[in-house]
Amino acid sequence: MHRSHTCGELRLENSGTTVTLSGWIQKARDLGGMTFVDLRDRYGKTQLVFNMETNADLCHQARKLGREFVIKVSGNVIERESKNLKNPTGEIEIDVETLEILNPSKTPPFTIEDETDGGEDLRMKYRYLDLRRDPVQRNIILRHRVGMETRKYLDSVGFIDVETPYLIKSTPEGARDFVVPSRMNPGQFYALPQSPQTFKQLLMVSGFDRYYQIVKCFRDEDLRADRQPEFTQIDCEMAFVEQEDILNTFEGMVRHLFQVVLNVEIEDFPRMDYDDAMRLYGSDKPDVRFGMEFVNMCDVAQGKGFGVFDSAETVLGIVVPGGAAYTRKQLDQLTDWVKRPQIGAKGLIYCRVNEDGTTKSSVDKFFDEDALSVWAEKTVAGKGDLILVLSGGIDKTQKQLGELRLHLGEEMGLRDPKVFKPLWVMDFPLLEWDEETDRYHAMHHPFTSPKPDQLALIDTDPGKVKANAYDMVINGVEIGGGSIRIHDRELQARMFDLLGFSEEEAEAQFGFLMNAFQYGAPPHGGLALGFDRLCSMFGGSDSIRDFIAFPKNNSGRDVMIDAPSSIHDEQYSELELKSTFNPNK
Repeated sequence: MHRSHTCGELRLENSGTTVTLSGWIQKARDLGGMTFVDLRDRYGKTQLVFNMETNADLCHQARKLGREFVIKVSGNVIERESKNLKNPTGEIEIDVETLEILNPSKTPPFTIEDETDGGEDLRMKYRYLDLRRDPVQRNIILRHRVGMETRKYLDSVGFIDVETPYLIKSTPEGARDFVVPSRMNPGQFYALPQSPQTFKQLLMVSGFDRYYQIVKCFRDEDLRADRQPEFTQIDCEMAFVEQEDILNTFEGMVRHLFQVVLNVEIEDFPRMDYDDAMRLYGSDKPDVRFGMEFVNMCDVAQGKGFGVFDSAETVLGIVVPGGAAYTRKQLDQLTDWVKRPQIGAKGLIYCRVNEDGTTKSSVDKFFDEDALSVWAEKTVAGKGDLILVLSGGIDKTQKQLGELRLHLGEEMGLRDPKVFKPLWVMDFPLLEWDEETDRYHAMHHPFTSPKPDQLALIDTDPGKVKANAYDMVINGVEIGGGSIRIHDRELQARMFDLLGFSEEEAEAQFGFLMNAFQYGAPPHGGLALGFDRLCSMFGGSDSIRDFIAFPKNNSGRDVMIDAPSSIHDEQYSELELKSTFNPNK
């Protein structure tokens, strides 16, 4: 028996018990006549004590132990004289009688402590060591808990867990596919799924009216803190439902997860039209933990001889509460911030509303006191507030002001990670026109249905059609989204036509789905939630890497196992591949 108890479960009531523990050495302290060792496993830490007076040989052996040695000890649980009440086991220690080294350890390349001295690259290379640290283990355990509670909830409301294939067909829509060559079918390739979309729709045709999967998906796209080449989503589909059924079901699931995982009650789950989200926040995933909504200032800012405003498609402002106290240096810093290439604004206009009611702006030359008072009235800016204004094309200005709003919210402490404000963003455009390719693209995917009352616009003005789609947003993060799907073959064919597919291309890519619709496809819809993003939000982190056991770095590499890597010449031959990366071909 390697252990009778874990390193996290012994308490004062266990005093006098003989126990066996196994684990890793966190640290050792030699105090002359006594040696203390902290023994760790994933359940906690327990202090071991070796006494020179009672067993000198054992104490000498303990002094040779190094960090991360794997050991097994047996001894008696005794009450500690100097208690550590911050540690659940801090009232007891083990008076060790036997010690066995199960495996020695080299000195780790970084300290395995909550606050480590290892940089991210080093910890990624030795991820198996990083996973021993308490904060990382807590993240992985949190991920496990969220997954288990998700399964419990979905099972309780009748969902069936069905696995779908990982080797599927590549399609031209969406992000880039990862492709896999087929040895048995030379010159042909599988793709790894970006989502199980078509398979879950086929399951609805098959009669499995409530499906879910916590499933790996793959996208060959540029990476960032909340994006990995392989990621996990909670993928769900329901038949014989309308939009309201889906929203209610998954509001219930998210409320359940917040309550059981974080002990947080989510009361309101408001809904916002896409057009309103863009108009008020410049984002289709607005953070509504704080205000600072946009105000259209065209009617009070244009036509006054200020060319920057007069030539702009739009003029938008936000009010910063208490911002009139900003110094000129702070305002210059904000101006520099919006002029960065990532934001792309040409400048920033400000107007202070002073405590005495007077105004002072960076455009006093063009706007007198009366005109600026109208600005204050228009934006509902009070005494001590600051009005910040951007102008230009509508899409760019909305995006720029949206980024500035989030930046200010962060600086002012208005984006508290312990406060959660979810909402549904609804009624997205069905299609987006792409100037570069001179055709429409699906804003979500080609299987999203139009709003029922807008079917007639499909043929007359497709760009104005709204989608029967919805995104779940929490604290400015798109947690997931979905739609009511097209289940009619003719409407799906029309959708493919709008997206620029010829009949032959549509048949080659999606004929299997179109054929299935001829055999009694029920009305259906669903959504997918980003499991990694949800876990990182629950854990109070912006990076999903912290909640993935073996993540990739920003270049899409696994630096621990050194992947991706080259393959052997024999594999090129077996796959009948020719490559400039293979010097022998």
